[in-house]
This record gives sequence, structure tokens and C-alpha cells, in this order.
Amino acid sequence: MSQSFDVIIIGAGHNGLVTAAYLARAGRRVLVLESRELVGGCAVTEEIWPGYRVSTASYLSSLMQEKVVRELELEKFGYVVDSKDPAFFSPFPDGRHLFMWQDRKKTLDEIAKFSKRDAEVYPKYEERLERLAIVAESLLLTTPPPFPPRAVDLPHYLRLVGAMKGLSSKEIVALIKIFTQSASEFLDEWFESEELKVTLATYGVIGANGGPRSPGTAYILLHHCMGGVNGHRGLWGFVRGGMGAVSNAIADSARARGATIRVNAPVEKILVRDGRARGVVLRDGEEIEAKIVASNLDPRRTFLKLLSAADLDPDFRDSIQKFRTEGTSLKMNLALSGLPEFTALPGSPGPQHRATMHICPSVEYIEKAWDDAKYGKPSHSPLIEMTIPTMYDPSLAPPGRHIMGIFLQYAPYTLRGTTWDEQREPYSNRILAVIEEYCPNIRQIVVERQTLSPYDLEQRFGITGGNIFHGEMSLDQMFVLRPVAGWARYRTPVKGLYLCGSGAHPGGGVMGAPGHNCAREIIRDK
Repeated sequence: MSQSFDVIIIGAGHNGLVTAAYLARAGRRVLVLESRELVGGCAVTEEIWPGYRVSTASYLSSLMQEKVVRELELEKFGYVVDSKDPAFFSPFPDGRHLFMWQDRKKTLDEIAKFSKRDAEVYPKYEERLERLAIVAESLLLTTPPPFPPRAVDLPHYLRLVGAMKGLSSKEIVALIKIFTQSASEFLDEWFESEELKVTLATYGVIGANGGPRSPGTAYILLHHCMGGVNGHRGLWGFVRGGMGAVSNAIADSARARGATIRVNAPVEKILVRDGRARGVVLRDGEEIEAKIVASNLDPRRTFLKLLSAADLDPDFRDSIQKFRTEGTSLKMNLALSGLPEFTALPGSPGPQHRATMHICPSVEYIEKAWDDAKYGKPSHSPLIEMTIPTMYDPSLAPPGRHIMGIFLQYAPYTLRGTTWDEQREPYSNRILAVIEEYCPNIRQIVVERQTLSPYDLEQRFGITGGNIFHGEMSLDQMFVLRPVAGWARYRTPVKGLYLCGSGAHPGGGVMGAPGHNCAREIIRDK
């Protein structure tokens, strides 16, 4: 053994860094090992073209836990978020458009263009969603109770009931529904305007293996409504310096407390002796000893790649093999010489360029996009979400130039009868053709482009199946069932081995909650 630490963290994604920072804060000797040349996992800023610093994968912030930001003093290390306003801009084929603003009155005026009734109902919808989000948020920084439950576990479950204290009977029914309904069903109960419903429905399918009519997507909608920016609930924002600034701030916080972080240090194997984790072996053969190992990698990569079959119970290993991790989200990054001109709202720069810009004219449109993906084809007419971070932070690109991030549903990891190496360029052209229907000048202003299919996300960032959440966030893979029943409390069947990434509760998104919770459990197990 070359050296010894109290804890080794495998993977310097933001959750792994959060775990490292909290453990270093508690006085542990911590080593973080990252296979890539920079920290951050999917929350990185990379200069992929000269002068353009791109948030290559993750691109917006909202879910980052205020407790983590405060306790790790992230603002001291350069963490700054500019809240996005307007929130959304949705252009429609008939030439109309819908804005959603931070200012509720302005939003209601926009909704009234499509339905006066919906404008009257919308404040009640927001209030209901906020009430439900508060309950769901109260569970983010908790450890799931033991499952299946035993009599001695009753206090854990009573605390869950306590989280719903103060909810009315209608709100309790709504909470149950939101965990089981589709996003479309949930929104149909509130609104009549197709334009409003589709703008809100996009929240329910981001990163999901399902369309707006798939059961369970209502919870994904709620998941993306949690959090906020600068103390304002429900807002999303751009991190100054790109998403890598989040990870760098956490890394600097960890280093300030004594943690060691090594890049270009891929882990080949977790060492197990007598049923207990004892350290790791790097790809170059170096062995490093530790009393505790925490993996920020997804569950399939952790248990099926870094451990031998002999180290795990066959039933547990079989459950992990069944953990669903194939993604359907594609990320495209563009360097632009100017701004897109929307037929529905000409003129630039304008408020539309500061918003998340949606191309998805109806719920039916999104459902048809999902139909393509179900049969192994990239959506011919996909849901496209576009953002221009340089409208908030011009330093990310050369003067007068811009970056556009495109997040797309649906592009399945496994293609039928072809491969992503064959389809990457043709499909990139198809994406631009869809955008061109709304922004006729898009091709003229594209200087560079990068397309990352789920396969490319897997290759670049090491996430199995290219799933941005480390595993589907469906009801049977959440809370006490994440990643599998009986092992949702960050501990694993291998003593001394923990999970600290998005494959553990509460799942995906740049929030830091899995890392925070795992560190707490490691400290409790002292």
C-alpha cells in the first residue's frame, strides 16, 4: 500500500465533493479520486472551443441545497447564481408566444392571452405545488427509513407522517396523486389551455424515460419545482462561470478543510477483505488503503464494475443488474456568432433570449416524440429546451459571441438497427432543422457544435447508459427503493462501502443532497 486515509471518495462529481467536504470538516483524512482531468462530473465548465467556456452537461441551478451552500461556505469560494427571468419563453407555430416571469402579475397577463380561466386558477396551482414541494423537500436531506419495516422502525415512519402535518385532506390526496399520476393527468385537472399545459409539462419529462402521459412523470414535475435561487422558491438560474463553478467551489471548500483531491486517477477496483472495504486499486496498479470507501459513481458501475461477483450476495447483484439506467436525454452545445431570431417574437437581444426557450407546441407533440424513442429511434420532432448563458455571463464567450445549450427529449441510448456513431451528425442536422422552423437564422449563426447523445454522455462522464440521474427516477426506484429495497440508507452489503451519488436518495439533479446525507451516515457509523 502506498498510503492510507480514513475515507476514499471514488469520483469527484459534485455529490462526491460534498461528501468529502463534510467529512474533512469532521476531521477525517479524505482522499477524492477522479478519473477525468477536472473535477465536477456532469457539473463542469469546459473550454471546448477557444474562448468558449461551456457547461458541457448540466446547465442550470436550482436544486442545490441552501444548507449545503451555507455550511460549506460556497459563496466564499466563488459560488454565485443569477436567477433567470423570464423563466420560460414558448413560441408557437401560429405566431403566438407565452412568457412566464418571476413577477406573477406579468405571468398571469401572459396566461390570460390563452385562457382567462387558467389565469384565475394559476395562483392556486402554484400555491398547491409549493405546499407539496415543501413536504417533498423535507425528505431530501433525510435518510430513508429501513425497508421492509420492522416494529423497531416505527419511529422512522412516524417522522414521515409528521412531514405531512398541516396538510389538508385535499393536499394529502394531491400528494399521493403526484407520485402516481402522469404530468398530463395532473395538469389536466387544473388547466384548459394547451399552451400553458405543455409549457409546464416539460418539467415532467426532463431526463425521464416516459412521455407526459406516462405514470409517475407528475413527480418529476414536482422534483424540478423544488429548490430555488437566492432564497426565492421555484426559480432556476445560471451559475456565474458555468456549472463547473459549483463543483470548483465545493472542491475548494473541501481542500480548505484538508481534503486531498487527485484527478487523472481512475479507480479500477474496490479492495474487499473479509466482507469489508479496505481501499482501492487504481488503473496503474497503485493501491491506496482506507477504512471507508464511498462511491459517487452510479450503482451499476460501482457494484458491477469495481467489485467482483464473489464480493456480493447473488440476489443483491441481480437487483443491481435490473436497476434501470438507460437515458433518453441528449445535450447539444453551440457556439453562436449572434442571437436566434424567433418568428413569433423578432428582435434581439430580447427577453426571450434570457429565458429557457421551449420548442414543443403541444402535449401531443411531446407524447409523439416519446413514441419514437420507445421503438429505438431518436424523436423526429423532439422536445427542445434552449438556454443562452452568455446573456447573463458574457465572459463565457468571446466579445459579441454566445453559447447556446440545447437539452433534448428523446434520444434513446440503445438505437434499433443503427448506432450513435452513425446517427450523431445526421441527427444534429435534424435538430437544427426543427429549431429553424421557429428561428430561421439559426444555421447562419452556428459557429461550432457539439452533440452528446446518451452514449456520448456515458463515454465522457462515466454514467451508465448516459442516464443523467444515475438511474431512472420512477416510483419503483425512489426513496426506500433507491437503488434497491433494503439498501437505501447509503450503506451497502459490503461493510465500509457507501453510495454518495445520485443513484442514492433523493436522486438526480445538482443538489448535493445524496453527498450530504451519505457523509452524515458515515459520521454516525463511527
